[in-house]
Amino acid sequence: MSDQKYIIAPSILASDFARLGDEVRNVLDAGADWVHFDVMDNHYVPNLTIGPMVCKALREYGIKEFIDVHLMIDPVDELAQRFIEAGADLISFHPEASTHVHRSIHAIKDKGCKAGLVYNPATPLNTLENVLDDIDLVLIMSVNPGFGGQSFIHSSLDKITQVRKMIDDSGKDIRLEVDGGINNDTIGLAAAAGADTFVAGSAIFNTENYEQTISELRYKIV
Repeated sequence: MSDQKYIIAPSILASDFARLGDEVRNVLDAGADWVHFDVMDNHYVPNLTIGPMVCKALREYGIKEFIDVHLMIDPVDELAQRFIEAGADLISFHPEASTHVHRSIHAIKDKGCKAGLVYNPATPLNTLENVLDDIDLVLIMSVNPGFGGQSFIHSSLDKITQVRKMIDDSGKDIRLEVDGGINNDTIGLAAAAGADTFVAGSAIFNTENYEQTISELRYKIV
């Protein structure tokens, strides 16, 4: 993944899809680290977004940077494999959307892709301790998944703190990502709680100057 302490991962859900390739190139050139995909199926969550062909199209366009795919789908396994074939670098999924979480993780990793687990605001962490040695990332949702532009749920900070302790106690190289309502007012709170990877959609793509916006977000972290 990256040895960088903090990662900014703009969510393309908030980008201008009419010119997606240019949008992704511009935001990466402006200082973003990863590209974040929010994949929704109108079943696990009440929205329908993008599939593997968008990932493949960005690779063909020339995007070589890290692609971070968050699957908000049920079931997980088949579409995860298709995203791997399309060029994803990391795939994270919700444990409640897989019948066999350990198997789903290793189906992803066996193909050379990194794997992560995602926890919604009201989802307990009881599955995490059983697979912490097997994953590369934990994603804490600070909104309920399904739509961009929602407000940050502050109780998610406690969950971030819990997971940071679990990761630190494990001694593993696992990134702790937060997604939902991340902006200049909340990114510092999430970092202080222990997050090191930050998904931001509208807070970046709805601004005129991506470079300035990303620099301001980084300034709020440290």
